[in-house]
Amino acid sequence: MEIVHVPVMREEVLEALKIESSGIYVDATVGLGGHAEGIMQRAGRCTLIGIDRDDNAIEIAGRRLMDYKTVHLVQDSFSNMGAVVRNMGYNKVNGILLDLGVSTLHLKSEGRGFSFLKDEPLDMRMDKRQAVTAETVVNRYSEKDLADIIWKFGEERFSRRIAKSIVAARRKKPVRSCGDLAAIIEMSVRRRGRIHPATRTFQALRIEVNKELEELPAAIEAGVELLDAGGRFCILSYHSLEDRIVKNAFRKLAKEGLFNIITRKPLVPARLERQSNPSSRSAKLRVGEKI
Repeated sequence: MEIVHVPVMREEVLEALKIESSGIYVDATVGLGGHAEGIMQRAGRCTLIGIDRDDNAIEIAGRRLMDYKTVHLVQDSFSNMGAVVRNMGYNKVNGILLDLGVSTLHLKSEGRGFSFLKDEPLDMRMDKRQAVTAETVVNRYSEKDLADIIWKFGEERFSRRIAKSIVAARRKKPVRSCGDLAAIIEMSVRRRGRIHPATRTFQALRIEVNKELEELPAAIEAGVELLDAGGRFCILSYHSLEDRIVKNAFRKLAKEGLFNIITRKPLVPARLERQSNPSSRSAKLRVGEKI
């Protein structure tokens, strides 16, 4: 299946990175390669290191970027970018991009189990080598732990009711598919507005499975260590939990005298982009510069 990928805030990201042909750049969440392709088109002789946990993403990005000889793609976690870059023989880089959250690949690929709109196995792993899946969380975590995760990572006010319904359902039979889980949630929580009742719970499970909010502070720390003076750090986030971590980390770095915050308020997509690419609507771009 051909997956059409439109990189969010492409021009804003490219401008923020201050790309130069002699520079070294890290796209630590390379995904399907949309932003990476933009970087190479802007300065084709620069060096780009693309990192992603998903082997399918690395394969697709590799095809997209195959004409650029100075692109290096590695399957790894973004929090491990320091080791990846140093293993390639580079000590400092001129720009880093993190595009957080779930990608087009995860939502549209068959069998990945990220979407409540598909009746497929509950998986949600970005790195298929790991053992824990969403099915593991749903069927093995205690009711309290489920409620806490759904509240903390999904900001779902009906978290306890949803957790109770999940536990009651799994006593009868294991909850194994996205469709089954979505149905359980719909039976316990009324639809409010246009947001599907399962939206926040699925977000919470995805974050828990992939330890996304644990990885992010480590990734920021590793990135700042890698950046050369004047290097830019660009982070695109899509929900308040991610954005809060980025905002607080940047402020702390600025207080320590390591960082200039370029975006006092996060940049958001223009109205035309929000209309043409609905997945961009919640995006926030924060940019900092290493001193």
